[in-house]
Amino acid sequence: MRQGFCALLMVVILALPARGQDGEIDYGRARAMMVQMIQIEALLSSDVTGIDQIDARILEVMAEVPRHAFVPAELQPYAYGSHPLPVGHAQNLAAPFLVALMTHLADPKPGDVVFETGTGAGYHAAVLAHLVDEVYSVEVIEPLAMSATATLRRLGYDQVSAKAGDGYYGWSAKGPFDAIIVKEALDHVPTPLLDQLKPGGRLVIPLGSELNGQVLTVIEKSLDGALRKRRVLPVRFSVLQGGERT
Repeated sequence: MRQGFCALLMVVILALPARGQDGEIDYGRARAMMVQMIQIEALLSSDVTGIDQIDARILEVMAEVPRHAFVPAELQPYAYGSHPLPVGHAQNLAAPFLVALMTHLADPKPGDVVFETGTGAGYHAAVLAHLVDEVYSVEVIEPLAMSATATLRRLGYDQVSAKAGDGYYGWSAKGPFDAIIVKEALDHVPTPLLDQLKPGGRLVIPLGSELNGQVLTVIEKSLDGALRKRRVLPVRFSVLQGGERT
């Protein structure tokens, strides 16, 4: 019953125009509608994830961060839909619900230092920047790393540092990290990232392969260094790119 109602509400929200009386897109309203969609998707997937409500802090931030500023101009009218968007170089900006869910699972707190791999356009780093003190981000595709850095600086996200490189190895000079978010799939958890995760921290990663399926997974490191793994949701991400790894 609840899922049927939520699905109907989703259709209604999608049908609502996000344009002002002058015909221009009202991005503030579009963000508010996006947040409503995230809440609905959380309810619809709660039987699988065990999460029926995204942290209110995250929703407040996503209602503020200008997602449209991180995509090509021709895609800006579609920036707040519940789907991924291409950002060039065969890379995508993840759907809003996945950004919200992965952030919720990482459980970022004020004062935290967070690492992410897969900077992409820089949007997820911007969301994290509102929730923690410092964000360190690595993108294997150098032109994307450069454009993301430029966008983040232009929008005033000076607490985000991004660079080109292989995120498999983390950013050891800036660690250890309170939370780590991996936004590409791997069939194992990289040892360098586990080593850079603080005791008490969380690592969120899509585990699996393109052929055999992936599951969004949370790795929690206890205060004594023991690891606990929790499978959350089947997903589909591109594979983490990089050079030779040993």
